[in-house]
Amino acid sequence: MKKIIFFLIFFLNFNFISAYSKNDLYEKIDLFGEVLENIKKDYVDDVDQADIMDSAINGVLQSLDPYSAYMSPELFKEMQTDTRGEFGGLGIEIGMESGVVKVISPIDGTPADKAGIKAGDYIVKIGNEQVQGKSLMEAVKLMRGPVGTSINLTVKRKNIKKLLEFKIIRKIIEVQSVNADIISKEKNIGYLRLKSFNENSDNQFLKSIKKFEKNSKIKGYIIDIRNNPGGLLTQAINITDFFLDDGEIVSTKGRKVSETRKFFARKGDEVKGKPIVVLINNGSASASEILAGALKDHKRAIILGENSYGKGSVQSIIPLKNGGGMRLTISKYYLPSGESISEVGVTPDILVEANDGDFKINSDNDNQLNYAIKLFNS
Repeated sequence: MKKIIFFLIFFLNFNFISAYSKNDLYEKIDLFGEVLENIKKDYVDDVDQADIMDSAINGVLQSLDPYSAYMSPELFKEMQTDTRGEFGGLGIEIGMESGVVKVISPIDGTPADKAGIKAGDYIVKIGNEQVQGKSLMEAVKLMRGPVGTSINLTVKRKNIKKLLEFKIIRKIIEVQSVNADIISKEKNIGYLRLKSFNENSDNQFLKSIKKFEKNSKIKGYIIDIRNNPGGLLTQAINITDFFLDDGEIVSTKGRKVSETRKFFARKGDEVKGKPIVVLINNGSASASEILAGALKDHKRAIILGENSYGKGSVQSIIPLKNGGGMRLTISKYYLPSGESISEVGVTPDILVEANDGDFKINSDNDNQLNYAIKLFNS
């Protein structure tokens, strides 16, 4: 118990909870020790106090926001997946909301997307494991497994009373982040579907734009970032910059001076002022919201669809001495208007809700895309 008390003093630190006096802090530490002692003596099952401490650390982090979390050494090793455009799993981006695992977005063309998982779904069970009470990283770990094996996800979907179950086969996810096509009957609209912001997205995107710009018929662009969970901040800045001549794109603000920065557009609009419609939905998050919000604030594009997710924060992965790690929010994004998108998102200029039923992006029943096309031809 003395080791635990010492750990708590070291972990909390007087600077961490500045609102408390030293006496208040010691009282809380004593209270925690008392709770642990009662668990050890009276709880119905034997428990590993090391596991309890891991849960306590994670509880501290997750009380801050849905994106901060603790990773044990084993979990940290497994979670060291980068953003180079290739990774294993189901192709699903998740977050926490009120202690429940929520789908931010399935990535287009991945097993989760093909199975029917939708942005906004709440994951209730992963296989036979109840998700309630588990950390975000624990949920991610449960969903990962050998390529070719299957996992059942049980989800609660808005406005549907019955729980839904999906069988998904794990595979290596290779994300081609940009799909480009010329659409409309007149073949005069450049359509750019941006699925993620990985390290090659800006090059793929610019290559597609330059190809379109050689076509004299092109009179405007639709940028589709629905169900795009985000990715690299640098990519969001670079792609937004393609359509602006000047002005602020985004700023970040944190407690450290190094985390408080502003990013500006360089001169040169790659599409020479042609009109742009940006499609968003509640699966558009993070870097997607920077792109949509900046173009909206500069009145450079019409934003159409549904309110975006509202993930306006930056996380840093910090290795810990025990071989584990922590994911900690270190700054927040702010749009050129000065508004934060955290828990608010980007509001579309034109609200168009997706068709009920078997709605699928870039299909015949994609009413949001059809509405955008009409804007160019009206």
